[in-house]
Amino acid sequence: MQELPSSVDPARFALCADAIAEAARELASLGWTPATSSNFSMRVNGELAAITISGRDKGRLGREDIMLVDMAGHAVGTRARPSAETGLHTQAYRRLPHAHVVLHTHSRTQSVASRLFAREGAVRLEGWELQKAITGYTTHESVLEIPVFPNTQHMPELVERIDAWLDAGKPLHAYLIDGHGIYTWGADMAEARRHLEALEFLLACELDLRVYS
Repeated sequence: MQELPSSVDPARFALCADAIAEAARELASLGWTPATSSNFSMRVNGELAAITISGRDKGRLGREDIMLVDMAGHAVGTRARPSAETGLHTQAYRRLPHAHVVLHTHSRTQSVASRLFAREGAVRLEGWELQKAITGYTTHESVLEIPVFPNTQHMPELVERIDAWLDAGKPLHAYLIDGHGIYTWGADMAEARRHLEALEFLLACELDLRVYS
């Protein structure tokens, strides 16, 4: 059972939990969260985030399947266990002040693209009209680079790789993990969903080009 600290408005937590659960159910219906995979979160305030509890069926989530974590990824007010990848969510909140929602899915397209482009280290998207669905991009005459980081079960190592990318001053709107899936985010759920859906489409287009070229 989730016990809310005094710093959290119960109505705010309920709003976040319901939004996460609804998005998870919808993404599960698309087949993007197989076998309880994927995780979703939303910033509650400057110190805490709501996130999916580990191992739950994303197609059947309710408010009771969402928990609180602090920005170090530790559970707050519950004995439930957050995803092992919680550190990637809290990293986004720490490093990207505009990020208020983080979505991580495992669609077939995302998973295949992560393997195919792993050797190159990134997916270079250029010339696609739908690049304009990503905040900050206003023309197809631009380059949107989605890095592909090596997979590891040691989350601090992955966090360090992402920190290094950001510390190098490179734009980061999303990233793939080799053999895994995609992480993206937004200022709110609508923006995060738009980014996720646009990138799913663009990755599928890039895979088709590899097949037909």
